[in-house]
Amino acid sequence: MLSDARVEEFAERGYVVVPQVVPGDVLDQAAQRIDEVVAADPPAGDRRGSHFYFLQTRDEPALIAPLTGGPAFGLAEDLAGRGTLEVPWQVQIALNIPPYSHRPGGPHIDAANAAPIEGPVRGTFTMLAGILMTDQLTENSGNLWVWPGTHLTHAEYFREHGPRMFCSYPPIDLPEPEQITGRVGDLLLAHYLLGHNIGGNDESERTRRALYFRLSNIDHASHRNEFLQDAWLDYEPIRSRPVTT
Repeated sequence: MLSDARVEEFAERGYVVVPQVVPGDVLDQAAQRIDEVVAADPPAGDRRGSHFYFLQTRDEPALIAPLTGGPAFGLAEDLAGRGTLEVPWQVQIALNIPPYSHRPGGPHIDAANAAPIEGPVRGTFTMLAGILMTDQLTENSGNLWVWPGTHLTHAEYFREHGPRMFCSYPPIDLPEPEQITGRVGDLLLAHYLLGHNIGGNDESERTRRALYFRLSNIDHASHRNEFLQDAWLDYEPIRSRPVTT
């Protein structure tokens, strides 16, 4: 169970890293399956930086187990509410291959369109869950970059300008970014509206590996527009806390 301090950290900063959540045997089986997937379809020899595989969880018991075979899914529900989250249909294997000297110029949110377009809002979800599959103890070793607090700033922007402005790069004022660090088996929980981006991997000689799951409230698809304007619409335990905005 997440402590009150971690829940408040998530509410304020838009993300939290919980150490050593995934059991060792589950990690070993997931790592073996990642090895198999990469060996069957390896990145090009000159590939540097990000390389992704998207797989259906129904076909990948070893890859969904880090989320559902231990405490991780329950910890996500501590933020969203018991019984409110769907088990995701997809898992992303995310590699970051060195040497890669990239420094992101800014964040994005996960949207198919870089700029606003006409039409209904699609592709949003409630929360990103990430499992670190390699140690990331120092910065610039393939870390995910995040911009703390931007989940609230993005919601404020959409309240002021309307959900029709939904896109990957809403024009908001940005704080200083931070890089996610941790060890194998650590769990990242991040609000959908938190600005984030891919970082570089030039201070490590090892390919960074992570598993990402996109979690949705069971009713999320019915209120995407409202969710963009109310950061806590899918987070009743946080919504009911008087200290959040």
